[in-house]
Amino acid sequence: MKRKLPFPLSREKSFYDSLNDWIGDTLYDDLTEKGYECRDEQIFMAFQIEQALKEKKVLFAEAGVGTGKTIAYLLPAIAYARYTGKPAIISCADETLIEQLVKEDGDIYKMSKALNLNIDVRLAKARDQYLCLKRLDDASNRMAETYIEDVEDSLPDFVYGSGSLQSVHPYGQRSDYPELSDAQWKTINYHPIQQCEACDLRNRCGQTLHRNHYRAAPEIIICSHDFYMEHIWTKASRERQGQLPLLPEASMVIFDEGHLLEYAAQRALTYEVQDHTLLNLLERVMVDGVREQSLQLMEQLIDVHASFFALLHEHAEETMNERKAIEKVPELFEVGRLAVNISTALLEEFVFEGELYIIPEYELKMVEEYLEQYIYSMELFISGQDAVDWLQDTEEEMSLVIMPRLVTDILKESLFSSNMPIVFSSATLSLQKDFTYIAEGLGIEKYLSFSVESPFDYENVMKIYAHKTPNEQKVEQVEALLREEEQTLILFKSETAMLQFKKELSAEVQGDIGFEGERELSSIVRDFQNKQLKVLCSFNLWEGLDIPKDALTRVIIYDLPYPPADPLFEAKRNHAEDAFQEVDLPFMLLRYRQGIGRLIRTSEDAGEIHVLVNETEEKMLEKLEQVSPVKLI
Repeated sequence: MKRKLPFPLSREKSFYDSLNDWIGDTLYDDLTEKGYECRDEQIFMAFQIEQALKEKKVLFAEAGVGTGKTIAYLLPAIAYARYTGKPAIISCADETLIEQLVKEDGDIYKMSKALNLNIDVRLAKARDQYLCLKRLDDASNRMAETYIEDVEDSLPDFVYGSGSLQSVHPYGQRSDYPELSDAQWKTINYHPIQQCEACDLRNRCGQTLHRNHYRAAPEIIICSHDFYMEHIWTKASRERQGQLPLLPEASMVIFDEGHLLEYAAQRALTYEVQDHTLLNLLERVMVDGVREQSLQLMEQLIDVHASFFALLHEHAEETMNERKAIEKVPELFEVGRLAVNISTALLEEFVFEGELYIIPEYELKMVEEYLEQYIYSMELFISGQDAVDWLQDTEEEMSLVIMPRLVTDILKESLFSSNMPIVFSSATLSLQKDFTYIAEGLGIEKYLSFSVESPFDYENVMKIYAHKTPNEQKVEQVEALLREEEQTLILFKSETAMLQFKKELSAEVQGDIGFEGERELSSIVRDFQNKQLKVLCSFNLWEGLDIPKDALTRVIIYDLPYPPADPLFEAKRNHAEDAFQEVDLPFMLLRYRQGIGRLIRTSEDAGEIHVLVNETEEKMLEKLEQVSPVKLI
């Protein structure tokens, strides 16, 4: 249902002329009367977005920290959504930052109140951000864990039929369970092997209820880049199967922290084959009464699959990285082809099993869908097509990951060929005001662009120090810095680096430190902002974190954010004429600029940045000085 425009229309003026006037009146007068700063950079950005709406173009809107980017894109987005009758989609860097936009002291809440706009904002989270009732039930049967009982006790009455369906409401998202660690959550959340279409609890599922809620959004939908890309890649196939797309048709899309979209697009096209998943699924359908032919094929596939992963492990590089390059030996491909052949034969046998109704329908459907994906992924791996693959080794299990090297053609056809305004907003979209790097990576040929600097006086409010510190002394250096009690954010280049730091940290220091992954991240951020934690350690919050004033007065960059030495970036380097200039340096500079940008969020902020560099990293200090002066100490 269309909502009332925030300004009147007349025959004398077009919508765009009226929008232009309203933006000017709002930013120059209405908001300043409510205590907001009048920022020329913000006003310029809002008018540029209005022009992109009018021309229905892609816009790269690079605006420095403190510009007020959120309000600059919200004003035209709200008006355009109400004018077209279709919601505007705001896509964030990742799931952890969605909550940042809608928090009570955030820009959307404050602007809605100041302008009496009653903005309708709905969150569309990735599927793994929701509880799965089937997995919860399975975990309850397998494990006697207190946290599982607590989640079961928290479920609404209508879930298992004791409450009226007239009282159903969305529930079961990750942020509803802040006390769970990431590892605990992964035992009960949605997993891609689940078959929602065949689930008997689907009409009472929290994910379904959330989907229904945001699909009816009249104004603003907020999601992550990963989820928006999943929507793009699956839209055609879902429509062919008679399913609704993950997101409704939009009036426009805003990619906040848009410099990260390329990596999200690649992740969305990723295919995975897990070590243990196949065994777990097949064991669920090895029930009494299954035909001997099917049982024999399942046992053969389990053995061949185990041999395949043993070979993967044997021929994967020895490295501390989670992503390990794989040596392509002939035996690996031979075993992979055998696994594909057995899987294909097993799928044919499952057709007969389905007619006998021996295997529960939901379990059979789940295994069939997984085998189809398994066959496709394995064929992609053994075909040697232009893809990047690696062995990902985590605490949970090993996975073979296959990812397309380039996504430019798919993005060009599926997203940027539409006649829809698309805005990329970030403080770091260009390299010295040249947008070629991001445009070529996304396959965008025609676009509008602008770049405005931050209004903050960084030289007077922020000091940057680089500490020459060998790797084995970095923990000691951090502990020395933490003796001067400041609200401190510590940024790591990877989860592995953060966990190693945590392992080496002395016990007496850990009391006031929150580590990403210990529980739901937005709850940790909230405690940090409320000063219930003195230190926040993260490997994801280089972008998007907005903690103003004395709640954050120091940022420690534990290690320089080089691109990881993994197969994905090696593939990008191999296809570049100058790998350092085209891949390593742009990635590091953009991420570094984002990291130091966490400190100064308002004109009242001040603090220090401390960068720890080992001997080999010192050579990069000249590059860092291109971004911001570095004082060696």
